[in-house]
Amino acid sequence: MTSVASRGYNIHANGIRLHLLHYPGNGPQLIIVPGITSPAITWGFVAERLISKFDVTIMDVRGRGLSQAGALDYSLDAMADDVVGIVAAGQFERPIVLGHSMGARVAIRAARKQPDSFSGLVLVDPPVSGPGRRPYPSAWPWYEDSIVMAQKGCSGDDMRKFCPTWTVEQNALRAEWLHTCQLDAIRIAFDGFHSDDIHADLPQIKLPMRLVVAGGATVVQADDVAEIKSLAPHIETRTVARAGHMIPWDDLEGFLQAVSDFSA
Repeated sequence: MTSVASRGYNIHANGIRLHLLHYPGNGPQLIIVPGITSPAITWGFVAERLISKFDVTIMDVRGRGLSQAGALDYSLDAMADDVVGIVAAGQFERPIVLGHSMGARVAIRAARKQPDSFSGLVLVDPPVSGPGRRPYPSAWPWYEDSIVMAQKGCSGDDMRKFCPTWTVEQNALRAEWLHTCQLDAIRIAFDGFHSDDIHADLPQIKLPMRLVVAGGATVVQADDVAEIKSLAPHIETRTVARAGHMIPWDDLEGFLQAVSDFSA
């Protein structure tokens, strides 16, 4: 799916091997932290467009893609420490972090832990579930059933029953790479949506931030936006009106309009 030249490489950070994809571009450094079952390569089509504004690096989160997997710590804190470690070990100078879904929660926790490592955050439709809050709207079997199918080997046509609005190319790429998402890593992250309190982190973050909301989904609702703004009054907000949770897959142009003018 990708046509712009990218370079994949591995670094040792936070005690493990982490794989990154670099799309050289114009502008400030941007690290993309994908969502719960999105290996870095699946964000390539987005990076191709963002390089007109940013120098883009996409990370394979631990237990996904080409990063180290196996018997590791898959907690939110461990993933956040990976992002901090990447900045320390790689050739980065206070990059912007764009996190989608789980990746947005990782970005929030990383910025609370080590704010001086980053210049700003773009938080794309972060799950707002947590202790005492409503559950994340996607149920666990959606993840488990699709990963088990991919582990056995499947086609893009098979994947369409899980992602019916995606293009043929997008479903084919997901079918090719979803088997790299280690099932227990995904389960721990999914459970963390309900046990980790990212709202407690937000008041501690003074970095420039932008919240990008999927207007066609129920992950972040109007009351959630109001609460987030009360916790971090300086945060900007953008809504991509017709997009579902996987915003760039549903409305790439709307996503680019919502993020491309972010500056830190």
